[in-house]
Amino acid sequence: EVQLVESGGGLVQPGGSLRLSCAASGFTFSDYHMTWIRQAPGKGLEWVSSINSAGGSTYYPDSVKGRFTISRDNTKNMLYLQLNSLKTDDTAMYYCARDEGDFYCHGGRCFSGGRAYQPGSQGTQVTVSS
Repeated sequence: EVQLVESGGGLVQPGGSLRLSCAASGFTFSDYHMTWIRQAPGKGLEWVSSINSAGGSTYYPDSVKGRFTISRDNTKNMLYLQLNSLKTDDTAMYYCARDEGDFYCHGGRCFSGGRAYQPGSQGTQVTVSS
């Protein structure tokens, strides 16, 4: 059974930092690209970052580029997201996701492997507030 367990969220002031973690189990972690997505209160899903299976290629939307860093440790089956220079707009529930192929988000919805994607994990809450 595929399991993804996020942690590391919390309450932080604007300009602060957090490091999110995602523990993966139930599948061969090193075989899959991985992605972070988020959902702000009252809004749809938004793509945050992706990393290829080996960890050598990373991708970000302009909204987080230069502030967030995705990484992974295939020896520990762990995915990470370093969040720096946080803004109030970054407040959201953050989820990690296994990329089944051609993962993308559009119009508040995400798709993976040609099918609509909904997070099955509990996520980790990031709240940026003064």
